Amino acid sequence: MKLLIAVVQDKDANRLVDALGEENFKTTKLATTGGFLKEGNTTLMIGCEDDYVDDALKIIKDNCSHREQMVAPISPMGGNADSYIPKPVKVEVGGATVFILPIESFFQF
Repeated sequence: MKLLIAVVQDKDANRLVDALGEENFKTTKLATTGGFLKEGNTTLMIGCEDDYVDDALKIIKDNCSHREQMVAPISPMGGNADSYIPKPVKVEVGGATVFILPIESFFQF
């Protein structure tokens, strides 16, 4: 058994949870915040048998798209101003980051 921890953008989360549910994957949804953009994202915990990991990964890949977003810079506020860029920059966001962990056992009560 494996535990998949998928960090996805909020815009993709509901579509992904629905798609996983249609294929009988049980998910736990956590509201989280990313460290780089300081924006909300969603972390999903998905438990599945080893044989179904590739199926879950395909569903995640098919439902989490990459997109470009303009990001306003944050003032250094006393930090090093050498690397401060005073105008918005375009960054790629979206997709998914997935961690796969082995599960020795689990209990449902």
